[in-house]
Amino acid sequence: MNRTVPRGAAIYGVDLGKNVFHVVGLDADGAVIQRAKFRRETLLAFFEQVSKVIVGMEACPGSQWLARKLEAMGHRVRIVPAQFVKPYVKSHKNDTIDAEAIAEAVTRPTMRFTRVRTTDEVDLQARHRIRDQLISSRTRLINQVRGFCLEYGVAIRQGAGVFCRDLPGALADEGNDLTPAMRRMLAELYEDIERLDTRIAAATREVEGLAARDDRARRLMTIPGIGPLGATALLAGVGDGTQFRRARDLAAWLGLVPRQSSTGCRTVLLGITKRGNRYVRRLLVHGARSCVTHLDRSRDRLGNWLDGLCARMHVNKVTVALAAKVARVAWVIITKPGATYERRDPAVA
Repeated sequence: MNRTVPRGAAIYGVDLGKNVFHVVGLDADGAVIQRAKFRRETLLAFFEQVSKVIVGMEACPGSQWLARKLEAMGHRVRIVPAQFVKPYVKSHKNDTIDAEAIAEAVTRPTMRFTRVRTTDEVDLQARHRIRDQLISSRTRLINQVRGFCLEYGVAIRQGAGVFCRDLPGALADEGNDLTPAMRRMLAELYEDIERLDTRIAAATREVEGLAARDDRARRLMTIPGIGPLGATALLAGVGDGTQFRRARDLAAWLGLVPRQSSTGCRTVLLGITKRGNRYVRRLLVHGARSCVTHLDRSRDRLGNWLDGLCARMHVNKVTVALAAKVARVAWVIITKPGATYERRDPAVA
């Protein structure tokens, strides 16, 4: 029998590859009834012949594209994080066994899945990642230039803003020990930094423009500590938020809840898990740190709560706790149309 002809499976598991895809089909009882291997150009043709079924795959590059294609055909697609598939791999590991494990994992009623994103959300997340990469490249260049200058006894202050003010003066100062060759190389590096500054500014303006045109982003920006970057990054990563049952699930997905190591009657809570989207978590923590320092607590509903935390906790714990609370408020605003953060005055005891 031709292996590439559908055999009426109820669930398919797909192990993704660059050019070759391994597919395993299970019947309603979970027994394997088909194993097949396809190239990229024939995989979609195979699923066009399949009646509407559940298709599972691991979360990896290419999974979102294939998921959108399969959903357009009417299939139900479930994307499983790779760490949740590993327990279902039996004995040795190969691509077919991985596909079988994926098919078995998606049948579990308590399994957690990755949401299928729209192309707009993927584009928005790409803008954030490109901007973040540009900032990292600028930081590396600045650190390299500062290191070169220190080799000649020229100390440049830390920070991108003061760096751009100090370096031209150091290059123009003929009284320092910089050699002509080093001055030329540093000038070239400074031109690279200026080009990166221009690209970063353009990317920031683009994100701010998107935030200004999106209703959910504007409502998210009513929350203390969330600006255009945080609002659009949340929307790109979370979407409509319906994959989370409650607000705490979003905070847990962002890694802002304590790690637990408990047994018997002994409960031990450790530091935060740091799971999930590291970029969004970083933006929320930075925004929360700014609020802890600058928020007018006499005119915000979070004021009394923050004062109580600061009286008994280290400021870093207060910052993370506020970031987790901000994530919970953000979930409510994302999932409830028209909801905004109300800056009510704190209740007077």
